[in-house]
Order: sequence, then structure tokens, then C-alpha cells
Amino acid sequence: MNRLIALLLLLMAPLNSGALEVFVCEPEWASLVKELAGENANITVATTALQDPHRLQARPSLIAATRRADLLICTGANLEIGWLPLLLRRAGNPTIQPGRSGHFMAANYVRKLEIPASVDRSQGDVHPQGNPHIHLNPNNIARIAKKLAQRLSQLDSVNQNNYSDRLQSFQSRWETATMSWEQRGEILNGLRLVSHHRAFSYLADWLDLDIVATLERKPGIPPSASHLVSLIELLSPNPPAAVVRAPYANEKPSLWLTERLDIRLLRLPYTVNETDGPVDLFELFDMTLAALEEANDERR
Repeated sequence: MNRLIALLLLLMAPLNSGALEVFVCEPEWASLVKELAGENANITVATTALQDPHRLQARPSLIAATRRADLLICTGANLEIGWLPLLLRRAGNPTIQPGRSGHFMAANYVRKLEIPASVDRSQGDVHPQGNPHIHLNPNNIARIAKKLAQRLSQLDSVNQNNYSDRLQSFQSRWETATMSWEQRGEILNGLRLVSHHRAFSYLADWLDLDIVATLERKPGIPPSASHLVSLIELLSPNPPAAVVRAPYANEKPSLWLTERLDIRLLRLPYTVNETDGPVDLFELFDMTLAALEEANDERR
């Protein structure tokens, strides 16, 4: 009987009972944690590729995961301002509160774009700290990976050598991949696009794409019929190659515009999606480049 009880307890125990409990706001950071920590981290991801990271309900399951977390990793720059503060309050976990070692905001470690000179609510969902969609420049990922590995080592010094080794391996592979992506991207310089939301500014800055218009006249505010009509008038003389949108964005405004301009609609992956792909950060950029290359080929 005692042996049976012991066996049942063993089967019920978590596989990585000694691992760090990591709560991650977006899938891209979950993918990075897997690269740097491997089996040393149990990861809970708050959002999926099909969810707008600006908006999320603080569900009981997320509160429970936040309550037991050793480390919280989010984008920051006010991307999660609509739900993360509430989640942190309800969880009541002092380890992951702002200012503590268990609180990691990726945007703190990169140069932000589109920092507004002033902010008021009439401008829509403007982020005072700048555009928070930082992960679509691979150079930002490299910088954040270094800082994140240091934080993991700080919280879990027993496995410090493992984090260092995994960081070195990731950075080597990432540097090689980035060089390849940049070579592929040279032909995309100046590619004219319309974006649904300002979700691709860092991608455009990295590849020197030209985002000539945005469907949202104000960030986070659905495009009005009058604004879409004005875009037709603006863009018809020299149509862009495509309209790009994230998977979570409403497809209807993009379809309306692309049909009238007779251009492509690109549903770029935006982030990692282990169900349908891209399955990791490497595939995220591979798939994004492939979609842009196809649109560019059609334009030529």
C-alpha cells in the first residue's frame, strides 16, 4: 500500500517541480524563455497570436498563475496597461511587482520608436513611452535576450551556467539568422505598405519599408468609413503593394481597402503561434520575410 501511495504521489508531482515559474504576457517572450531556460522554466502565457495584447480579461486561471510566478515577463511600454496592473493587484505576489527582480519589462532595454511629444485621450490609445511592438526587429530580440538571461541567472543562480550556455548558443544562431534576413530584406527597401495598426513600425524601421498610411486614424480606434474613403483618394494614384495586419486585427477594413485598390492583403504572423506556426522566433521572421517577398515580387 505504501509503495502504491508513493507511486501515485510521484505521478501527480509536476515534471519540473524545481523549475522557475514564469508568467509571460505575450507568445514571443515565451519562445525566448524556452530558448534561454529550457526545462528550467515552467511557462504560462497570458495571450495568444489571435488575441490583442492591449486587451485581456484577468481570468481566475491567470490570477492563479501570476500568484505563483517567480518571474513576470511582459513587453511593457504600456502595452498591457489595460489589464496587467489589475492582474498584479489581484494576484498579490510581491515577487513580481514593479521594482522587484521578478518583474521584467522587455521594452526597457531597447530604443523605442514613435514617442509622442504630448499625450491626451483624444489621440486614441497612444503610448507615452513610445510604440510597444518592439519584438519585430531581431536586433531588439538579441538585446533583450542578454538582459533576460542575466535576470534568470539572478533568480536561479544554481543554473547560472546553463543560462549562460544557452544564451551563447541562441545568440550565435540568432546572429547568423539575422544576417540572412537582412540580406533577403535588401530587395524590400522602400516597399510601400498600408498597416491596419502601428504594429509593424519596428519591422518597417529595420527593413526600411515605407508604411504610407494606417487604417486606424487614431491608435486603437476602429477605422471610420470616412477615413477609409479618404485613403482610397490618397492612395489610388500610386497604390501600395499591400495592406498588412496582425492575426487579431479585424479583417473587414483591410479587405474593403484592398478590394478597391486591387492590392494584396497580408496577414503577417506578428508573433509566435505554436498551433499553426510560426512555432518559434526564428520561424516568425522567416515567415514574415517570405510574405513580404511574395508581395514585392507581385509588385515588380
